[in-house]
Amino acid sequence: MAKYIFVTGGVVSGLGKGITAATLGRLLKARGYKVSALKFNPYFNVDNTFMSPFQHGEIFVTEDGREADSVLGHYERIMDENLCSLNDVTSGEIYSAVIAKERENKYDGVAVQVVPHITNEIKLRVKEIGTSDVDIVIVEIGGTVGDIESHPYLEAIRQMKSDCGKNNVAYIHVTLVPYIDVSGEQKTKPTQHSVKELQNLGIQPDVIVCRSEYPLGASSKSKLSLFCNVDKDCIIQNLVSPHLYSLPLALENEGLAKAVIRKLNLEDREPDLATLSDLANKAEKTFNGDKKLTVALVGRHVDKYDAFLSMREALTLGGIVNGIRVEIKNINSDDLNDENISMLKEVDGVLIPSGFGAKDFENKQKAVEYCRINDIPTLMTGMGAQAGISEFAVNQVKIDVDKINPIIASEKDGQPFFKKGAYKTELKKGTLAHKIYGKSNITERHHHRRQINMAIADAVEKSGLIISGISSEGGIDAFELADKNFFVGVMFRPELTSRPEAPNKLIVAFIKACKK
Repeated sequence: MAKYIFVTGGVVSGLGKGITAATLGRLLKARGYKVSALKFNPYFNVDNTFMSPFQHGEIFVTEDGREADSVLGHYERIMDENLCSLNDVTSGEIYSAVIAKERENKYDGVAVQVVPHITNEIKLRVKEIGTSDVDIVIVEIGGTVGDIESHPYLEAIRQMKSDCGKNNVAYIHVTLVPYIDVSGEQKTKPTQHSVKELQNLGIQPDVIVCRSEYPLGASSKSKLSLFCNVDKDCIIQNLVSPHLYSLPLALENEGLAKAVIRKLNLEDREPDLATLSDLANKAEKTFNGDKKLTVALVGRHVDKYDAFLSMREALTLGGIVNGIRVEIKNINSDDLNDENISMLKEVDGVLIPSGFGAKDFENKQKAVEYCRINDIPTLMTGMGAQAGISEFAVNQVKIDVDKINPIIASEKDGQPFFKKGAYKTELKKGTLAHKIYGKSNITERHHHRRQINMAIADAVEKSGLIISGISSEGGIDAFELADKNFFVGVMFRPELTSRPEAPNKLIVAFIKACKK
């Protein structure tokens, strides 16, 4: 039977519940336990398809094509595990499922209510993850304790302790312990109030993780232990850090995993931390070193950090592998014009990512043309690749888009086709792409509504563009120019499979070219 850890948040949002949950999962995995994670999102969207990046950051795409909350990216990267649609659940899904069952008369005519029907559906999703091949399931409840949308989830996880037994369930509460500069004091009162609200709902946290800019003082720990009814060694400080790569070791030293293991009555095995230590040392050396380079990120919403979260992490990892700090220069594609495009010459490389909208596409084409002419290392992904091959087809091949099939096709076999999830790509031997990956067949994740029309392949290749990758459907998945420092476009999203323990090879190669 699986054990369950429930992670809630208090005081304010954005404290890093997901990163804390994922880090705990990695520490438990280091002890040989099989771990999975689940995120409950209290909003009523069915998934993240139509969520604005301004409000909710990027859409993270899983192997099976789930358009998920961005926190699943943290889960996959930190835990080094592939997740799926079962690991990301919204209130929209929960309520839709209950309504569908009511319409099928599966409740025998009783009045359908939040308790027990909604809460039972929530518990069903939790137990779906806790299969026989998983030892521990870590469940994050989105939002903050006190939010009205979260109440059904809190009631459901309260019931889980009775359903599964007290030694099979642990509760972790992530809160903020602010520091008041004027008085020079840490304030535990916000955490006390948050825990009190949780207790009023019938949940007693076993561990409190305190986010703070300063080390947690002994008096603060004593107050929290006394007033929150939590063991002193279960008050864990989580200090603000310039990067994520030292966090697992910091929380291991704080005793987070040991506290949870004790609460779940599990064997505390000796953790294998060699890989985590090596990564943390490399990261520290890179971030504190003098070597750095700048990559321009050209797209919409680049001013919103989380809108390209996975790409930023992948670029940072690519820098760590190459022993150089990567600084990202945000360039909003909507603001790019003929007068200011020369700013691209000031950077070491340009990454043109996915996006949407006619103006975004048009200005990305301008960026591609400038980079191609000035031989600036350039990586284009998703719609960025569509803009790249369109620019080449129009400006170099002189294709008249009004007289032939469109360069970017919106359909496959006459039908709308939204390609999302993991797909295979066959790489052409002798190309840069094949050299980077070291094999002919690769699997990468896609997330795009349009394809590059295969009808233009002959024309662009005659003008020097190399089609280096063909999709499983027979379309163009990758292209490159051999006479440039680095000029590669791919329809897939390499950042989605980049992990600290296995950085994506294409992005590592791109940073290496920028470094030169």
